Amino acid sequence: MSGSDASRARVRSGVDGLDEMLGGGFPAGHVILVTGLPGTGKTCLGLQFLLAGAAAGEKGVFLSLEEDTPQLLESARQFRWPVDASVEKGTLKVVRLDPRETRQSLHRVQGDLGKELATMGAKRIVVDSVSLLNMLSDDEAGRRATLFALAGACRQAGATTLLTAEADPLHPEVSRDGLSEYVSDGVVLLGYSTAPDGHRVGLALRILKMRRTAHARTVQPYSIGPAGLVVDAKAVDFGAG
Repeated sequence: MSGSDASRARVRSGVDGLDEMLGGGFPAGHVILVTGLPGTGKTCLGLQFLLAGAAAGEKGVFLSLEEDTPQLLESARQFRWPVDASVEKGTLKVVRLDPRETRQSLHRVQGDLGKELATMGAKRIVVDSVSLLNMLSDDEAGRRATLFALAGACRQAGATTLLTAEADPLHPEVSRDGLSEYVSDGVVLLGYSTAPDGHRVGLALRILKMRRTAHARTVQPYSIGPAGLVVDAKAVDFGAG
């Protein structure tokens, strides 16, 4: 790893193994896309990232376009994470962006969201998911403008951000919208490992890109258990960056 990589501020992901692959964590201030097929743990990774920050006293915001707050918190409780304590302390805040309220949600994303997030003191942000956010616009130009506005708002707040997105079922290494990669500084792919006969045999993680830093380029197995995501980071090669 180069000297500049070693000196770059890092934000721990909260996922054992992934930080090792990243050389210490996500580069601070990056907007990172987490893409994958259903059931690969995108929301779980987002919550794990925020709660790792909460444990260090960093404020995090979960912008939810899918689940209502009670459902999301219940999902977190299944992993025995201290989510309720974090909400009570103010180190975790869930903000609902309802896709059904199209005009209001678009105005919020394209208008005052950056100031709102900065006022909250957010150091970590998760948006789950931009696949639904893209449904608010009728054409590609509108979707692109919304995504850039969202990424800009998160950067304006000075936060490190994870965007989750559904992968294209036919081309699972890219997001369904094909746009989210272009606004992101990094892409983490959650997927399935397959046997020669095509049957799924496990989960596999790959860092497709991470700007301005070296990172492992190997495909690593991971699991989702009682503590959330755990990556087996054996045999990573930081020199491959």
